[in-house]
Parts: sequence; structure tokens; C-alpha cells
Amino acid sequence: MPTVTTSHTTQDDPAEVWATLLDNEAYPSYMTEVQDISVVEWEGDRRVSTWSVLLKGSELEWEEEEFIDHARRRIDFRQTDGDLARFTGYWQVTAGEQGTTTELHVDFDIGIPMMSELLNPVAARALEDNARAMLEQLGHRSRSADTGAAR
Repeated sequence: MPTVTTSHTTQDDPAEVWATLLDNEAYPSYMTEVQDISVVEWEGDRRVSTWSVLLKGSELEWEEEEFIDHARRRIDFRQTDGDLARFTGYWQVTAGEQGTTTELHVDFDIGIPMMSELLNPVAARALEDNARAMLEQLGHRSRSADTGAAR
């Protein structure tokens, strides 16, 4: 089963990174492969959302359950229904001397054994690209806020 772990360190405020990460319904605006995300339930620290993502021209859809730990700035997620055989992982935001690090860790299985050699690397690259797009969006928001404050 493929595993993707990617992390990026920025000088952005950890609270801003966390807020961006929590706003999953905004992901389609800056993640090209993500077509739609809808939160269908959010009670306490548990959230359920539906996802529609393009992978090599094919649409994948799933529902995931997320457990949000605000104190640790961590979101653990797992697919509860959908097109993938397995999709589970976490987002983690940590602050340190080098800056704010955002880590994405995903274990997944496309579920098509004959196509896994082709699709798994594509899916892994898409996950990494989407994580990078999120951080670029955060940097854009931070620069916009700085510009707005100077006016």
C-alpha cells in the first residue's frame, strides 16, 4: 500500500496555517485536481465531508471522517465510503525554531491491482502538489493581509 508523507516549513503564523487547513471547502479554489468538497456534518471535533477529485481524467469520490484536535493542530482522517480501497492519514501543523511545518501523511490504495503501478505514483504526486498548493495559498493570504494592513 502506498504511503505519502510530505512536509513544508514556512515562516507563516501557525494559527493562520491551521485556519487554512481547517477550511477544506476552500481547497477546490487552489487545488486544481480537487473538484468539490462539502462538509455534511460537523459536531464538536468530528467532521464528515464529501470529496470529488480528478485523477488522470477520472473522477474519484469519497466520504471521509475527520477528527480535529485543535490543541495539537492535527486532523486525522479516513475514508468511510467511496471509490478508493483505502484512504487514511493526517495533517499536522507544528511550530518550531525553523518556522511552521505542515505535514501531510496518507496511506492509500487505489483498489485496482492491474492499474496500481500506473495510478499510485500519479496519486502520490497529486497529494504532494495539493499540499504545496495549500501552502502557496496561505502565503498569498499572508501577503494580502500584510498589504491590506499597510493601506
